[in-house]
Amino acid sequence: MRSTIRFADKKIKEAFGRLRNSKTEDKKLYEWLKRAFQDIENNAFCGTHIQRKLFPKEYITKYKIKNLWKYDLPNGWRLVYSVGQEEIFVISVILEWFDHKDYEKRFKY
Repeated sequence: MRSTIRFADKKIKEAFGRLRNSKTEDKKLYEWLKRAFQDIENNAFCGTHIQRKLFPKEYITKYKIKNLWKYDLPNGWRLVYSVGQEEIFVISVILEWFDHKDYEKRFKY
């Protein structure tokens, strides 16, 4: 199912923009995220579904999510997003991305 990418808030959108102009390894992360966004736009459910009991409480209170998906990026990075509906459009809301260590902390693995 096709979707439109949205960022959960301005801070996340700005962080993505900063990656684009980076001259460090963050430029690779930008490319990986851009590819992930394309995949998610083509199929909102291409990631791995995360069980509700594993949702970080912060996501529930801050974003009022009802579902959660994980997209695996290279080098152990993870992209976390939620799928929703806006009128007749399916939207995928980008919540956060982080390396594997921070992902494990967030999800208490």
